[in-house]
Amino acid sequence: MASPMKQFVSAVTIMVRDYDEAIAYYTQALGFEIAEDAPQTAGKRWVLVRPPGANECGLLLAKAKNEEERKAVGCQAGGRVCFFLHTDDLVRDYARMKAWGVRFREEPRNEPYGRVAVFEDLYGNKWDLIQPSSVPEKLVMRR
Repeated sequence: MASPMKQFVSAVTIMVRDYDEAIAYYTQALGFEIAEDAPQTAGKRWVLVRPPGANECGLLLAKAKNEEERKAVGCQAGGRVCFFLHTDDLVRDYARMKAWGVRFREEPRNEPYGRVAVFEDLYGNKWDLIQPSSVPEKLVMRR
């Protein structure tokens, strides 16, 4: 029997207005790290940021290049929560992010899957900051 295939999502694209503005926000306000920042053709860049400790999946910051793409900036999921950022200490990260001016839509709350607080990124995309409970990981993403 053949061994099972190993796959993972390596990046998720997020539309941004400007590379440097987005890099500053994600690295300072959210504490992400730059995994890659390489020039491409026609003024494009391959900019990949990740939360500290993340090794596989990151955010590919893609500068909107036309009107259709500019409309997607801040509306990646049509107004729903689009991204889920797990943490080992919600209180610590909530306080740090608030100090950097991150706009939280609510105070942290308890849910069956853990502690959660919804925030908006620089462009208005909604995120869940989650400190998972001991509930199995499969249940955390059923929201």
